[in-house]
Amino acid sequence: MKIEIISGSPRAASVTKRVALHLKNWLRQNTIHEVEIIDMKDWNIPPVQSVWVAPDKAPLEFKPLAERIFSSDAYILVTPEYNGSYSPALKNMLDHFPKRLHKPFGIVTASPGAMGGMRASQQLLQLIPALFGIASPHMLITPAVDKKFSPDGDLLDESFQQAVHTFITEFLWLAEKLVTEEVTA
Repeated sequence: MKIEIISGSPRAASVTKRVALHLKNWLRQNTIHEVEIIDMKDWNIPPVQSVWVAPDKAPLEFKPLAERIFSSDAYILVTPEYNGSYSPALKNMLDHFPKRLHKPFGIVTASPGAMGGMRASQQLLQLIPALFGIASPHMLITPAVDKKFSPDGDLLDESFQQAVHTFITEFLWLAEKLVTEEVTA
């Protein structure tokens, strides 16, 4: 299964990306799945004017991104909280693509604050069905992210390991069931 982790912060020194790196490293070391990160800071996507319905319909500079989105079996959205919601850069990127019918989505939020992006997670729970995706009900809400993960994605707070493990276990359960059903359908 091909999983794309979308790191939703366009900031160069994003603390959100720390969680994305940790998830990527863990999934690569402990599963057979192909896992990559789409980092919003690497893509200067213009405001949505049209939907890119296939990789060959995307502008030349965004064809590699479109190929990754279209070939992915599952997504993990990792976002900071911006004014009570998810990253506008993340939303803009998702709006450039057609509906992700029956694709599994994991929701991860991160914040240096005590709420960990809880309000952003609730907004993503509304967005994913609008994309025709299926959200894993167990989310990873990450308060004090700068104290839980190093810039390289290493877990600094061992007490958070169970939350990470539960998120990954539940996301993989859903994703593996959905992808298997799509293949056999």
